[in-house]
Amino acid sequence: MAEKDLQQDGSAKKGNKNLIIIGILGVLLLGAIGVAAYMMGKANAPAAEQEEQTAGDTAPANGTKVLSGLMVEVEPFIVNILDVQGTRYLKASITLEVDSELAIQEATERMPQIRDAVLLLISNKTFSEMSDLQGKLQLRAELMAKINSFFRRGKVQKIYFTEFVVQ
Repeated sequence: MAEKDLQQDGSAKKGNKNLIIIGILGVLLLGAIGVAAYMMGKANAPAAEQEEQTAGDTAPANGTKVLSGLMVEVEPFIVNILDVQGTRYLKASITLEVDSELAIQEATERMPQIRDAVLLLISNKTFSEMSDLQGKLQLRAELMAKINSFFRRGKVQKIYFTEFVVQ
């Protein structure tokens, strides 16, 4: 019986040693992951700081917001659209991707013209014209052509619908 107690004590001590070693290895692994994440974050920090400075240098007025990547966000708008079943409304937001810093400045200066063009163009569309993908793509192309007609120092490369709700 004494031999069984000694064997159990020996295996218990061996099991405790294994548990301690596994615990230490787990802590070291978590530490290594933390250091790696910190280093990766540190490597990406200069690029993020540069983007913030670029956005800060071109701070627009007139209710527009400049996003990184030379984009200008247009404030949301609500438009009556034509429909045979009654009055329908479209609430939409768009973001303009432009080709240069000068285009950002020009978009900010011409925001009233841009908003007017968007409102007039959409208000002449019917619900059926805008209800499918093809209609939205056509609207995007028409908007880009109209907005680019205002620009002298740059141009809009793409238009993104960031919100498009019909009621």
